Amino acid sequence: MNPGKTQDEILFYLKMNGMQSASVLAKVFQMTGEGMRLHLQKLEKEGYIVSASQVKGVGRPTILFNLTEKGSKRFPDNHASLVVQLLKNIRQVLGQEALDKLVHAKRESDFLRYEEALKECREPSEKLALFAQIRTQEGYMAELEKVDEGWLFIENNCPICEAAINCQGFCESEMENIRKLLGNKLTIERDDHTAAGDRRCLYRIH
Repeated sequence: MNPGKTQDEILFYLKMNGMQSASVLAKVFQMTGEGMRLHLQKLEKEGYIVSASQVKGVGRPTILFNLTEKGSKRFPDNHASLVVQLLKNIRQVLGQEALDKLVHAKRESDFLRYEEALKECREPSEKLALFAQIRTQEGYMAELEKVDEGWLFIENNCPICEAAINCQGFCESEMENIRKLLGNKLTIERDDHTAAGDRRCLYRIH
């Protein structure tokens, strides 16, 4: 097994699923516990992951591994520093109103693009499944999960996170576009929010 490829896959799995123990990861990647620990030690030494103890009940604590900021930056960020600087320049030079107009224009162009891509879909489930594919292609690592009351639409990566932190209008625009694409019969709530410090963005749709 290619060590570099395996370690990239471990980082991807942690990005998609959050913190995990070495034993769980060993099962997922079908390798021995010792083999997995060697990969994790290398990733931790290089600063891509960090370990933490979790105590549940009696017995020895479980060691869980999670991505560091450096590990998260292995995934798409759409030139974050450049985008943030441009946003700051627009706000300083042209004012907040000009920035609001820019965000509005992006929301409208994004909506038209998504609407065109989803025009053949008739059911919400079809729209959401295809929308997840499109968002994944854009770097959001999206997935759709069916639950009893509807769906969970999950984005495990935010390629515009730094921009969204500096301009909340981007996140509001994305919520608005999802609502418009699905219609008024469904309710959309955001439970987790990357720009607010959560691991992912999670939308509950019902």
